[in-house]
Amino acid sequence: MKTKALRLYGENDLRLEEFELPKITDDEILAEIVTDSICMSSYKAALQGGNHKRVPDNVAENPIIIGHEFCGVIREVGANWKSKFKEGQKFSIQPAINWKGSLGAPGYSYPHCGGCATFAIIPAEVMLSDALLDYNGDAYFYGSLAEPMSCIVGGYHAFFHTKAGSYQHEMDIREGGNVIIMAGAGPMGLGAVDYAVHADRKPALVVCTDIDDARLERAKTLLTPEDAAKNGVKLVYVNTNNCEDAKQYLMDLTDGRGYDDVMIMAPVKPVCELADSVLAYDGCANFFAGPTNHEFSAMVNFYNIHYNATHYIGTSGGNTDDMRESLSLMEAGRINPAVMITHVGGIDSAKESTLNLPNIKGGKKLIYTHVNMPLTAIDDFAELGKTDPFFAKLAEITARNNGLWCAEAEKFLLENK
Repeated sequence: MKTKALRLYGENDLRLEEFELPKITDDEILAEIVTDSICMSSYKAALQGGNHKRVPDNVAENPIIIGHEFCGVIREVGANWKSKFKEGQKFSIQPAINWKGSLGAPGYSYPHCGGCATFAIIPAEVMLSDALLDYNGDAYFYGSLAEPMSCIVGGYHAFFHTKAGSYQHEMDIREGGNVIIMAGAGPMGLGAVDYAVHADRKPALVVCTDIDDARLERAKTLLTPEDAAKNGVKLVYVNTNNCEDAKQYLMDLTDGRGYDDVMIMAPVKPVCELADSVLAYDGCANFFAGPTNHEFSAMVNFYNIHYNATHYIGTSGGNTDDMRESLSLMEAGRINPAVMITHVGGIDSAKESTLNLPNIKGGKKLIYTHVNMPLTAIDDFAELGKTDPFFAKLAEITARNNGLWCAEAEKFLLENK
């Protein structure tokens, strides 16, 4: 079985290559990949090469397939897994398998298992970790977005609060409390807003901040305060650059009480320090953003840590239960992570898109591995459609879906590209 895959050989050394996969063993599964969304973590792996904690030191001699947010179809099942999996079954995958303490993960560590490929071999440890998940959604791209959504779900479940007179922590956000998502109009921030409004455990107030009016306006049309109100949540979008006193404005939204749960979505010193300043008594801040600077730091109010019981956590991924929750919420139509996607492309665009990810504005970049297509912003479909009927149809479909990528758009793409 031949595969076409984007392989990492070292720092900034990605190569799109076609090569032969070995025959699977009784412990392995052959998978056809349909979608892979590009994560900033893949950019970091490409940037660091063998210096990345999940990438093998000998990657130059034994390249790995990059990409860990993928979805597809099982094509062949090894003898030892035939009782659990079947050919033709759609799947999503939890890459953070943590097999026997190893940092190895699909998309970072395996020569034959990664998302940016037409076909891949899923190794036994993925199934032994219960990380190959059944997926029953109506579009493959949702299965790719289950992994980033699981990071958000895990981030919420990791919040904790103290109980007076006890050393036990009460996990999760404070129900009926105040949540603020700082620098939250990007793709992961929008996912965090979506989950806060539509999950079972809800706050009373969700505030999403950013400094970009265009991003905030887009967020407001996709995740509306009106819909949030129907779910019992007050949703407010704030451009903190437009506030004469941002701290005071944000505190006033809570009647001076502050925020029980704070999501910090960007490794920016002023953002972190503003987040620290608006924590309520027993407030918990999650430094969700992953900095590339090993020396990144910001000021923290230790007086409040001591006397106001404020506290900090940092999460960067979700576990398999978080992934299952994400898949379940998507399949039920309660959350729509399509709000994250702003660009769509084929496997031929994956290399440049990954290496230049920080410089490409917008949200998630979605790759269809069996398609050749330049990475294209959904917002550009209409203009391109003036001379190209293919993009004209995609523009029509996405316009009918509030400007979002959707199952109908995916079906048209796979049938016509």
